[in-house]
Amino acid sequence: MEMDSLPNGNSAAASPPQNPTPAAAGGMTPFPKLTQLTEALKLEHQFLRVPFEHYKKTIRTNHRAVEKEITSVISNVADVSDSENFSKDDAVNHLTSLVSRLQGLKRKDLVDIEVFQEAKKVIDALQNKEVAPALAWCSDNKSRLKKSKSKFEFQLRLQEFIELVRGENNLRAITYARKYLAPWGATHMKELQRVMATLAFKSNTECTTYKALFEPKQWDFLVDQFKQEFCKLYGMTLEPLLNIYLQAGLSALNTPYCYEDDCTKEDPLSQESFRKLASPLPYSKQHHSKLVCYITKELMDTENPPQVLPNGYVYSTKALEEMAKKNNGKITCPRTGLVCNYSDLVKAYIS
Repeated sequence: MEMDSLPNGNSAAASPPQNPTPAAAGGMTPFPKLTQLTEALKLEHQFLRVPFEHYKKTIRTNHRAVEKEITSVISNVADVSDSENFSKDDAVNHLTSLVSRLQGLKRKDLVDIEVFQEAKKVIDALQNKEVAPALAWCSDNKSRLKKSKSKFEFQLRLQEFIELVRGENNLRAITYARKYLAPWGATHMKELQRVMATLAFKSNTECTTYKALFEPKQWDFLVDQFKQEFCKLYGMTLEPLLNIYLQAGLSALNTPYCYEDDCTKEDPLSQESFRKLASPLPYSKQHHSKLVCYITKELMDTENPPQVLPNGYVYSTKALEEMAKKNNGKITCPRTGLVCNYSDLVKAYIS
């Protein structure tokens, strides 16, 4: 049912008065920031949708390509294994070509190989005492390095200045400092003053403060610094992830017993390679002691309690019962050769 509007066109007076909301009473729009955020998200969604859909399409295309290549390789391997027409050499050559095919697929689709190749070029150049590739890398990533407040470019410039001083090219060094080092003076004045003093002390100085600047290990420091900046830039860990995962697992297994000569072969830490990786790690925190039978390698608990031999060695009830059945009630200690009756054994208490 419609109501006739008033002569002035305002029908609000014809409706009963309503209590204003707290926000309206104060003359404010409710949740203005939330409204702005919602509108901003709508706008950003439109900008992000296209690259996101393109990214998904690229992933689907690469996934289909990988599946196609792997299926083809598996089929070829099956043909080689089933065929009797291949000689041994032909089979080896065919399998080698398939391996190369998979390696090419990995380089093409599964690894950002270009990024790591660029990093390797920079590292090789620094090891050969060349800074040009590293400076080019800094130029390509200048905005991101500046955002992270990186000093890597400044350290490269310092090293290039030091090399000019080492070669006794003082005039070139001064010109270089005015052009490339002076802009860093506002934030790195102390380091800049220290390096500029090498013009007076020369490369053969015996002063420890300035002698260190001419040592070859400065190039090793630049290599390490580049690796840190590279990993930080691409969100990677400096330590390989495989090592991190192995250390996380080994730290849960690491106990003093693992380094003894009679450590069981089932323990991964019985292998020397794993011991080297686990040696700097802390021992596993064990709230309760766990006894493992030397014979059966099974855990000893209330269901399979330990028993003590007269010589003090402890084994599980299950292992000793099986041994007693085979030897007419006799038990032989596998470590010392002691022979005793099963009835003479005493059960140990587990706390």
